[in-house]
Amino acid sequence: MTPANPTAMLAELTHRCPLSCPYCSNPLELIRRDAELSTEQWVEVFRQAGELGVLHVHLSGGEPASRRDLEDLTEAAAEADLYTNLITSGVGLTAKRIAELARRGLEHVQLSIQGPTKAIADEIGGYAGGYERKMQVADWIAAEGLPLTVNAVMHRRNFEKLEDTIDLAVKLGARRLEVATVQFHGWALQNQAALMPTRRQVEAAETIIDDARNRLRGALVIDYVAADYFARFPKACMGGWGSVGLVVTPSGAVMPCHAADTIPHLVFENVRDRPLSEIWEKSDAFNAYRGVDWMQEPCRSCERREIDFGGCRCQAMALAGDAAATDPACEKSPLNEKLQADADAFSRGGDTLVHRAKAPAS
Repeated sequence: MTPANPTAMLAELTHRCPLSCPYCSNPLELIRRDAELSTEQWVEVFRQAGELGVLHVHLSGGEPASRRDLEDLTEAAAEADLYTNLITSGVGLTAKRIAELARRGLEHVQLSIQGPTKAIADEIGGYAGGYERKMQVADWIAAEGLPLTVNAVMHRRNFEKLEDTIDLAVKLGARRLEVATVQFHGWALQNQAALMPTRRQVEAAETIIDDARNRLRGALVIDYVAADYFARFPKACMGGWGSVGLVVTPSGAVMPCHAADTIPHLVFENVRDRPLSEIWEKSDAFNAYRGVDWMQEPCRSCERREIDFGGCRCQAMALAGDAAATDPACEKSPLNEKLQADADAFSRGGDTLVHRAKAPAS
């Protein structure tokens, strides 16, 4: 099939990060600083993305502020006519640096919050003083007039504070709050027993979010990424494989989604070697699960096949051992009953967190 042009790109500028979050979804083996794309190579990626039809770029990591050339990269993305969104922990940013980013073309900031209090946030992030820095950064963002989204990864350790998290987003002047239930990819798999929410927490969250959406209508938009393991149907991961977005890793590999490299039989081409447009349109990895022709039963004959596209390919690989299988998060999967039982068991698990070690500098 001939794909439509992508509209969004996640630019993972680096895997370096000052935090050590136990829910980190980056791969177990992080890309080192000396393997990262150079400033000039990222500038060329942004130019090609603009020509390909990408509308907005998410500057992410790791922590993108770890790159000293973040201002130059932001300017290059803006010059490529891309809407620029910085996804950040806030650590590494200063008032002066945020002002310069805004001057260079930054249009939006997504700030991660590990919890609504200093004790929770600093424990989860593994970074003393992280919460206070985030509060400062939110003030500096507001001073520059930049729109703010608060990103809150929720799990068993902080779901009881969901209402406080919503209140904090309002206090910080956020226009949008993303309540993202922990996704168990990469490092996060080390912490399933400590982070898996309970069924009661998941059910309560839906009521809390519905009430908050009604109460805050017109003031705060709340996006909710529900818990996969307790859902009836899976999410349409990335809007369908190779359909609307792409990811460029710190070393230049191009993937259909953030965790696609967990599918061992796929080979991801690199922007150092091939134009972005050719990778998007012609590479085997992007065409592997595009559309619906690759589907097995029950997905192939399911009325939802072009709604959720069988769910997450990476989750199918991890849980079913077959990336073409129905995502076990779907109630039609033969593995769904086991998945829900496992989720209930994990939600009664231990409390010991295994924090991610800091990424190597070089």
